Amino acid sequence: MPKMKTNRSAAKRFRVTRNGKIMRGHAYTSHKTRKKRRNVLRALRKKDVVSEADKNRMLRLLGKK
Repeated sequence: MPKMKTNRSAAKRFRVTRNGKIMRGHAYTSHKTRKKRRNVLRALRKKDVVSEADKNRMLRLLGKK
C-alpha cells in the first residue's frame, strides 16, 4: 500500500507535539487589530490545541494516520 501524501497547506498550519497533541494558531490576528484590546491580541499570539473532534481529520491531512 502506498504512503499517504501530506497535505502541504495543513503541514504549514499545524504542528504535532511529542505527546500527540496538534497545535494550531488563532484566527483574527492579521488585520483590524486596532480595535482589539491589547490583552486579546497577546492571547491570540499563543498556540492552541486542536479539539478532539477534529484531531483525527487533522492527522489524516498530515499523513500521520
